[in-house]
Amino acid sequence: MYQAQLERVNMAFIAAIVAVATIGGFMFGYDSGVINGTQDGLERAFDLSKLGTGLNVGAILVGCAAGAFIAGRLADRLGRRNVMMIAAVLFLLSALAAGAAGSSAVFIIARLIGGIGVGAASVLSPVYISEVTPAHIRGRLSSVQQIMIITGLTGAFVANYALAHSAGGSTAPFWLGYPAWRWMFWMQVIPAAVYFLALLFIPESPRFLVVRGRIAEAEAVLARLFGPHEARRKVEEIRASLAADHHKPKLSDLLDKSTGRVRRIVWAGIGIAIFQQLVGINIVFYYGAVLWQSVGFSENDALKINILSGTLSILACLVTVGLIDRIGRKPLLLIGSAGMAVTLGTMAACFATAGFVDGSLHLSDQVGLIALIAANLYVIFFNLSWGPVMWVMLGEMFPNQIRGSGLAVSGFAQWIANFAISVSFPALAAGVGLPVTYGFYALSAFASFFFVRAMVNETRGRELEDMEG
Repeated sequence: MYQAQLERVNMAFIAAIVAVATIGGFMFGYDSGVINGTQDGLERAFDLSKLGTGLNVGAILVGCAAGAFIAGRLADRLGRRNVMMIAAVLFLLSALAAGAAGSSAVFIIARLIGGIGVGAASVLSPVYISEVTPAHIRGRLSSVQQIMIITGLTGAFVANYALAHSAGGSTAPFWLGYPAWRWMFWMQVIPAAVYFLALLFIPESPRFLVVRGRIAEAEAVLARLFGPHEARRKVEEIRASLAADHHKPKLSDLLDKSTGRVRRIVWAGIGIAIFQQLVGINIVFYYGAVLWQSVGFSENDALKINILSGTLSILACLVTVGLIDRIGRKPLLLIGSAGMAVTLGTMAACFATAGFVDGSLHLSDQVGLIALIAANLYVIFFNLSWGPVMWVMLGEMFPNQIRGSGLAVSGFAQWIANFAISVSFPALAAGVGLPVTYGFYALSAFASFFFVRAMVNETRGRELEDMEG
């Protein structure tokens, strides 16, 4: 059956569309990861305290929350592709302004602008992919989004390392006399421009077109994707899924009409989004260089460790691509929760043994190696499961009528949790210490296992029109 379906599907066209859409994931990763390695430059340029560093690092996340919320709703009005194009412009403007910022306030505004773009791309790329791909391979194609996010993160790490190495340090002067950390932000202009131009060549989501009554356009897009006969069937299927409750999507659709309460599927989406952040993954990506330097590694070695973590993340995501449509989404989430709980617990135990040398935290060589191995195993477990699977599920789990609104609130919750975890880390690490901080992340991973068992329903192989909530 699957082979017959594949023969009717224009895989080359679908692959091209997915490739373009996931550039948004690359920008999401790059814009999020570029901050890792620039903290020294920011602190010196703007004379920042630890709290100030946290606010400058976390500023993007406030924009992300706003972008995710606005984009989910705006995409129901303007279309998925048009909002992604707006995000591409915001990426470009943010890169230019962040690199040129002369004060902390200007830098924060620039990162807020970039955050709106990141938030928009984070929710729209997976939902767009889910709306143009066949159900039986939707999981693996949607998982490419996470691969591109990690590729973007790794790309930022590599660019940061290359610039810092060439200049002699992140704060050393480089091209045109500007310090290397400023060029780390300016490098984003290249992929942002590529993203915008590439979006000009892909079609709008056929499901959005049907919702807006543009039936002929939707059928034309679907015919290119699946063939004329399947296009007509899919259009009728989409229309039927909307017929029972046909009105313009709105936030109140998230409430159960019979009880007036938030739908269970919405709580499931919000919970998945929040738990993905409570396990602390972005501490590794935002503060990785600072973290490893704080326990005895040099800046050069810390940046290399970031590159290693990024490479392992990509490899783990590739495994997910091969598994997600075979064993399903829920088993991968459960495996990831268990693995992260163990590895985060190990890191907390390692940091509990750290001592101070010349006022700096220091791990013994043996314990440092165990912490490094545990950290990279943690990254593998995350990117084998919660990294890609959360975005896959948010893009497909909601019924057509509430997909935009469901993504809006879930994406908003995800980025608010990201902001809280990221901004609080420097203060927590300095206050209660790394063992307690990582112990909290381990406890969150443990709790996520039981949340998934109780609240998450499997979506493998189901058509988007069959989703219930």
